[in-house]
Amino acid sequence: MSFREIAITVRAVNRASNEFNRIQTDAESLAVRVRTLGSAIAGIGAAGTAISYIANQFGILNDSQTRAFTSAMMVVSTMGLFMRTSAGVAVAQKVYATATALATAVQNSLNISFATFLALTGVGIAVIVAAAAAMYSFANSMNTATASVQSFNSTAAETPIRSRSITRGGETELYRRGVE
Repeated sequence: MSFREIAITVRAVNRASNEFNRIQTDAESLAVRVRTLGSAIAGIGAAGTAISYIANQFGILNDSQTRAFTSAMMVVSTMGLFMRTSAGVAVAQKVYATATALATAVQNSLNISFATFLALTGVGIAVIVAAAAAMYSFANSMNTATASVQSFNSTAAETPIRSRSITRGGETELYRRGVE
């Protein structure tokens, strides 16, 4: 093994190590945020339990309402405490990974839709260009025909009236039949 091969191996390990460190930092950051959120939720549950007790003491809530509200707040508090454990953090990370995978799938489908849109738009532009070329060709044909008629009219205008008034035998009968 040469020195160059060793240097390449060391660079590959270093690049991989940096990515692993970044992933570890992200995971630790997420764990801290989940634990902080768990603490806040547990605090809300505990505060809700205390509020329900005080509301019962002042007569705002009756005993059955207080029991229901206290039970709900204890569930909230338990969820917050669970989120502070390592198992709760692991569940939160799995939920986050699932949500990220779903968002990636949606983004990929949007990218495919956008690519399809671009492809169809390209075809649409090609159709518009082809229609414009056909219209240009038709306009050129019409211009040529118009120029031919104008040339005929100018030549006919220069022809003396006596030569234009010459008619073939039987034409007047055809003209008369067309009018009737």
